[in-house]
Amino acid sequence: MRIAAYRRAHFNAAHRLYNPKWSDEKNDQVFGLCNNPNYHGHNYEMEVKVMGEVDPETGYLIDLKILKDLIKNEIENRFDHKNLNLDTEEFKTLIPTAENICYVIWKILRSHLDERYDLQVRLYETPRNFVEYPA
Repeated sequence: MRIAAYRRAHFNAAHRLYNPKWSDEKNDQVFGLCNNPNYHGHNYEMEVKVMGEVDPETGYLIDLKILKDLIKNEIENRFDHKNLNLDTEEFKTLIPTAENICYVIWKILRSHLDERYDLQVRLYETPRNFVEYPA
C-alpha cells in the first residue's frame, strides 16, 4: 500500500533579499521592503511529506519519531533564530527567498532519507504565502 505521512515543524529566521550584482536601486525596485539592510524576520511553518510503501512488518511508512528528529536536528537547529544571510553556509551566496529556502531544506532532508521514500517540502513564509518543492 502506497501512502503519505506528514510532519509539521517551524523555525524563526531573519533574512534580506539582496543581489550583490545589482545596484541598491535595482534591489529596492525588485525586492522592496524585503531588501531592508537591517534584515527582517519570518515565522516559517514547514510541512514535510514522505511518500512510499508501508512496511508490512511494522505497519509504518516511516517511524515519525525518526522524521521528527531528522527535521529537528538538520533543519530547526540549523536555521531557527538565525540570520540566514549571515549565520548559515547555505545562504552565503544564495539569496534566501522562500523558494531557495524550501529547496535547500528538501536537499538536506533528501540526503538523510532512504531512496525508497519520495519527499516533498512545503514552506510557509506567511500564512498566505507558501512554496513547495518538488511542485
